[in-house]
Formats: sequence, C-alpha cells, structure tokens
Amino acid sequence: MATMAQKRDYYEVLGISRTASDREIANAYRKLALKYHPDANSDDENATVRFKEAAEAYEVLNDAEKRARYDQYGHAGLEGGGSQFHDVEDIFEAFGGLFGDLFGGGGRRRGGGRRQRRGADVRCDATLDLEEAARGVTKTVEFARSKACGTCGATGVTPGSSKQTCSRCGGRGQVVQSAGILRVQTACPACQGAGAIISDPCRDCRGQGYTPAKVTLDVAIPAGVDDGMRVRLPGEGEPSPDGGPAGDCYCFVSVRKHRLFERDGSHLILRLPMTYTQAALGATIQVPTLDGPYDLKVPAGTQPGDVFRIRSQGMPDPRGGHRGDLLVQTYIEIPKKLSAEQETLLRELAELEHSDVTPHRKSFLKTLRDYFAAVTESGEED
Repeated sequence: MATMAQKRDYYEVLGISRTASDREIANAYRKLALKYHPDANSDDENATVRFKEAAEAYEVLNDAEKRARYDQYGHAGLEGGGSQFHDVEDIFEAFGGLFGDLFGGGGRRRGGGRRQRRGADVRCDATLDLEEAARGVTKTVEFARSKACGTCGATGVTPGSSKQTCSRCGGRGQVVQSAGILRVQTACPACQGAGAIISDPCRDCRGQGYTPAKVTLDVAIPAGVDDGMRVRLPGEGEPSPDGGPAGDCYCFVSVRKHRLFERDGSHLILRLPMTYTQAALGATIQVPTLDGPYDLKVPAGTQPGDVFRIRSQGMPDPRGGHRGDLLVQTYIEIPKKLSAEQETLLRELAELEHSDVTPHRKSFLKTLRDYFAAVTESGEED
C-alpha cells in the first residue's frame, strides 16, 4: 500500500460523502470489491491495489471509533494502528460476509484446497471507575466460548466412526459456477461447506465437535480508555470449525459516572461552588484532581461561570498523546440559612450598595426609572 503521505482520502476512495451512513459505506465498498475482485481481474495488478485500498477505507470508515479519529486527524490519526490486511486473503477473512455467497462468502481456497474458516468473534464487558480508566487497569472478565468436545475430540463423530468425504463437492466445501466474467463460489449445499458428511454424530456435542464453556481472562485496559471503547483480544474468540484461525474477543468498556468530574474527551470538568465573599475578594481554594488536592488561586472579582484551566490534570490519551486538562467552572453558592451576625452584615452591605451602586446596577436602576416615568406619562395622557 502507499505510504501515509501518498494515501488517498478514504471517502474519495469509496466515492461517498463525509456524511455517508453505514449502509452507504457498505454498499460503496461492496461495489468496488466486486469491480476490482482479483478473480475478475487476474491479469490486472492495479485492480488488486484498488481492491486492497477499498478494503482499507472500509475498515476505517465502518468502525465508529476509527472513523471519528480519521475525520478529526486524517491518516495521521491512525498512525500506529496500521491496516490489519497483509494480503488479499486477510480481506476475505474480515469482510467476506458482505458478499453473501458470492466468492464463497468472501473466502478463497488456499493452495487449491478447501477454504479454512475463521472462528467467530465473541464479546465480553468490563465496567470501570473513572480513576481506573485514568490510570489503566487489568480486569478479570468472563464470557462463553466453545471448547473441543471431550468425547469425540472435536471431530463431531461418535468414537470409532469417521467422516465421509462429501461426494458433491469432493471435499472442497464449495461448488463453483460461472456468472459472466466472474466465478461464483457457493458453500456446498450437501455438506454446508464442511467438505465432509457426518453419518454417526457424537451424542455429547450433536456432531458440532464443540461444547459451550465459560472462560475467564485477565484483560489489560489502557489508561485513558473512554466509555464505549473496546479492547481486542486476538485469538480468544470461537475456534474455527475446520482447523482455521480462531476468532477474536472484543472487550467493551463502560465507565461509571463520577460524582465530581464530567468527561469531555481527554478533558475533565469540575463545577466548583464558591461563596459570594470568595468570588468578590479572591481566595485560594483546594480543589480535587485525579492526582490529589490542588490549590487553585481564584482572583478577586471572579464571576459565576468563569472557567480556570489546570494543565495536564485531565485524562491520558489511550493512543499515547498528551494528557488533557482539568477545567474548573465556578458558580456562586447561596446559603439557605444565615446566622444573625451574617444577616446583619449582609444588610449593612446591601445599604452600602444602595447608596454607592456599581455602574451596571446604576444603569439598570436608571432604566427602571425611565420606564416607570414613561408609563406614568402615558396614563396621564389617556
């Protein structure tokens, strides 16, 4: 594939707008994959390049997280991730399902033999506190996954029996038909793509070769992970039904709502209550951060809604970028009950403000006087 600097825009590759829906992305990729499919362009090396390019674009734009990074940072936002496709076979493994039975469900025969199917992916879930998400954590998760049947050794047949090669497909698992210039491969209807027939299935696994099992794994979750992100565990999914590679397990992360902090990407937001006197006179207030207390200097005359930025006290970037900031937003906390002394002092302050009002207050009072004078004059004329 071309280097990052030479890569075309992924939306341009698929011929779609930047607001395209998931269905539009899939349809665009399907059309290009059929157009540049290696089986239909065996003598055209450029077609293979276009085929890989379309798959790479689809891989990114079909993933909400990758698409968001790409929309914000372009190809640079995907550095280090790279494409998972090393050859055309990897593309068939990943996206074969988009084509239904066309090209054998996306798979191809390796070395002329029967295609080995990849195991299915599985899901597990992990719930974190914000503090755990900030520093990274290892979580123990449980999920269901198949294991080889102990009775038949994953063969699916009763011990002492054996599978019979499918006579219809000759053990290949696929039948081939011609459709114009394309070869259309479909799973053999007689053996369902297995290449063999089981006449005496194992009673314990009912011919499947595998039985359900509960799996426990420790998942290393990187610092800075956000709610809804997922961690890929390669090879921890379902085993292949015919000796191919196992699927993957995806651990979906949920982050609990914090009682103090709100999250905005890599930044944290803290709403800080202040008294009227602290805001008017200025103060040094101890505020919480994920790393411990921090002395925040609030200047005199601070207004409700003012925001103070504490650098590098937000969340780490799970991709290794800069740590976010803590944004402290102030608001004035009005006491519901006052002591006698507090009430006396506030009444004295109110009297002072009435005789020596601020410019804003004076302007407001003048507006009120002018309004009432105008209303009075109008009433007298009537």
